[in-house]
Amino acid sequence: MSGPRLETDGLFLIKYGEIALKKRNRGTFVKSLKESIRAHLPDVPLAVHETFHRVFVGFRTKDKERIAEALGHTFGVVSFCEAVRVPREMPALEEAAIGLAERFLAEGRGARFKAEVRRADKSFPLTSYEIACRIGDVLSSRFPELIVDVHNPDWILSIEIRERAYLYGPQSPGLYGLPVGSSGKGVLLLSGGIDSPVAGWMMAKRGMALEAVYFHSPPFTSQGAREKVESLTRILRRYAPGTVLHVVNFTPVLARIKEKAKDEEVTLLLRACMMRFATLLAARRGGECLVTGESLGQVASQTVESIHFTGTLSELPVFRPLIGMNKEEIIAVAHKIETFETSNLPYDDCCVLFSPAHPLIHPEVNRMKSAYNCLSVESLLVEALEKSELVSV
Repeated sequence: MSGPRLETDGLFLIKYGEIALKKRNRGTFVKSLKESIRAHLPDVPLAVHETFHRVFVGFRTKDKERIAEALGHTFGVVSFCEAVRVPREMPALEEAAIGLAERFLAEGRGARFKAEVRRADKSFPLTSYEIACRIGDVLSSRFPELIVDVHNPDWILSIEIRERAYLYGPQSPGLYGLPVGSSGKGVLLLSGGIDSPVAGWMMAKRGMALEAVYFHSPPFTSQGAREKVESLTRILRRYAPGTVLHVVNFTPVLARIKEKAKDEEVTLLLRACMMRFATLLAARRGGECLVTGESLGQVASQTVESIHFTGTLSELPVFRPLIGMNKEEIIAVAHKIETFETSNLPYDDCCVLFSPAHPLIHPEVNRMKSAYNCLSVESLLVEALEKSELVSV
């Protein structure tokens, strides 16, 4: 990073897990992790650097809480905590340990503790065990109320010996996964229901950058339905900051389907047109796959035969991360990522509004392909693509 050096008051130590297994590609993934952290905090000055299996973020005190919140929403982070960095000398380690112990006692973390030491640099003159014993003795002498308990401590004082020494206490859990953008880009079909934002979140957790598309059909779908999807996109951006939303007017396509299709085929053909449109959008925006919220057997358009048919409308891979989950499991994730309440707002999308009373459940694929071809809808999809709106959320 060019420019003047940032004066920082504090330091976050970040641990990652799966990234460490990437061997020769580890550097690329760590770079993506650092870029992802910066993407979460575009207007916050940060000093980000790395050592083996650790990323460090230097910060100014006034930004501490905001950075902590961002790290808790960053895929690729296993855990993070505030750390103290000191010279690799025992007096400096002891002084820092006393300061941390004093803070932990003031916070009411308990009296039972242990010291854990890791020497990434084996040239340090004391062994890990010897350092832990010294620190334990120092703290026990300074704070008589403290008790060394290596089996059931209330808190652990961790010490890492690297190019310098790092000391830290309890850690906040991260989201695990891979940094967003490290696994390509997908187009997410975002309906506004419970399932699709969860599907997008799950693919983002595997490192996929997302562009979302919402099929708006005025006057049948309301402005409230559109605003709901915009809100869901904003929530997804907390985890995948680069996520954008495309809003497409699908009313002409829907009208063509209602004009030419049998009633029981409407839902499947509408879904097929959405898949085809998303494929065209992906080609324009550099998407490498589609992402949907389909769960096997949940509704008529999500039987094996129905999924087979709608999947034929895209040459791209279609990822369905919810395929083996039941509704209760999906809702649990929706609560966790805070999309459930928004998804549950009473504004339906066009798939719900125009669902036939007796939809096809086990369609014959070749018959449905013929029905799709009879729509002659490609020109309408291209026109819709040209008129689609990239929404700032």
